[in-house]
Amino acid sequence: MGNAQSPPANPRYASASRAFSKKELEDLKSLFASLAAQSQTNNQYIVPSVFKTYFGLHGPLGDRMFDLVSQQRKDQRLSFQDLVIAKGTYEKGTKDDIEEFIYQLVDVSGDGILARSDLESVLIAMFGTIFSEKDAELGPSSQKDVVDIFLNAATFSKHVEGSAEKSMSFEDFRNWCALLPSVKKYLASLLMPPDAGRPGSQVPCLLHGESVDSNMMLLRKEYAWHIGGAVSQQELEEWKLLYHSAYNGLSFNTFLGNISKDDGPTVLIIKDKEGCVYGGYASQPFERHGDFYGDMKSFLFQLYPKASIFRPTGANKNLQWCAVNFSSDDIPNGIGFGGRVNHFGLFLSASFDQGHTFNCTTFGSPCLSKTSRICPEVIECWRVVPKGKQGTHDAVKGSVLERFKEDRHMLNMVGLANSSE
Repeated sequence: MGNAQSPPANPRYASASRAFSKKELEDLKSLFASLAAQSQTNNQYIVPSVFKTYFGLHGPLGDRMFDLVSQQRKDQRLSFQDLVIAKGTYEKGTKDDIEEFIYQLVDVSGDGILARSDLESVLIAMFGTIFSEKDAELGPSSQKDVVDIFLNAATFSKHVEGSAEKSMSFEDFRNWCALLPSVKKYLASLLMPPDAGRPGSQVPCLLHGESVDSNMMLLRKEYAWHIGGAVSQQELEEWKLLYHSAYNGLSFNTFLGNISKDDGPTVLIIKDKEGCVYGGYASQPFERHGDFYGDMKSFLFQLYPKASIFRPTGANKNLQWCAVNFSSDDIPNGIGFGGRVNHFGLFLSASFDQGHTFNCTTFGSPCLSKTSRICPEVIECWRVVPKGKQGTHDAVKGSVLERFKEDRHMLNMVGLANSSE
């Protein structure tokens, strides 16, 4: 009889509950009970301050998240059913459900118009959380520079009635998230425990020799965080500097010799004389080949004045390039990514004093600099040290030139292979 008189179950809660296992629901109940107790509400609901403190959310982003999770009732109360419904959509929903939730989340003003000012507030809150403890020297001017490079990747195409300023459509937002996977990872994990393992929060530890001035390095922690959004969790522990042109000289042979001492993925970064910073993630070692090689984990990226990542589209398999001591114009000596021979997505000639970057179907990337022809000013290369291999050093295997001496001799005997375009 009591059941007959009880209010009908919230259909959204009933639907969301089915997305969780019995243990997951029990864990959620325990979490709710703990936060409700801290809220001193007779274990009935969670108040905003306790919610935001536990999940590590601050400022407008924290306020907006509480508003969405509490079903926008504006009563400053978060019930257990609210928590299940929100997490069921935000974490267990379809890709569209999750992206729609995040799209509403970054509209921190809650007016249904996603303006540049909304994104700016979100990015400031994000970087304040991610880098506050790791980078105490990150001042206001530096923070603004970082925010701007991420905003520069955004498109605002939606007309707003009565306003000359356009807003970001849902499609604009999805495209922005595709270019900035670290941003999406972070925004999609805010209802997870705020520990070091929360997706989107990890910043690789950047290791370099004592003689290297960190102010000379291109790879700032904010850039490493951005690039890290496109790699696995295991690759976000340590990145080790292998080559820096200011210390090692603009030398292809030195570059190959330095990177050959370590196997594994590498991050190549270039700053050109136009002031643009960009590069590529090489999932396979740079080793002598007469054609394209590599796998679908490689990608291109921009760091300044705009932050973007361009992953393989599947249009072709022209992913990595490393040609050493070939004498044919069909096999240009140097390193590169994507595109086709002499029309790469990114290419550095063996002289290390010139290169090019073109629109590239391999990665769906544009020209990465202001002009297609590039003149490198600084070149860096970092080794990505997978989790569990920190502190280990591979034995020196000899330079790339030495390792492929027999291969080069054989090619000279049988004739140089043609490069496939």
